[in-house]
Amino acid sequence: MTMKEKMQILEAAGYRYNFKREFYINRVERKVFSVEFIEDSKEERLRAALATPGPSAGDWDFKFNTAPSPSVRRELVSILG
Repeated sequence: MTMKEKMQILEAAGYRYNFKREFYINRVERKVFSVEFIEDSKEERLRAALATPGPSAGDWDFKFNTAPSPSVRRELVSILG
C-alpha cells in the first residue's frame, strides 16, 4: 500500500495533516499518528490503530514508532489541548 493510499485512509477517518509537526491528528478521537508510523505500518496495523478507541478526555494517544519522551509528550499535550 502506498503512502498516498494510507493518507487517504487517515483523511477519510477525520485526520488532518499538521505541517509544522509533521503528523496526522484527529482532535475528536484525541489520536496522533506520526508520518514515520504511517510509512512503516502495513494497512492492517494502520486500520487496527484507527479502530482502537481514543483515550479519555485530557489525554492523547500517540501512534509513533518510538514513544515520545515524557517532556515531549507533555509539550504536545499542552499544544493540542
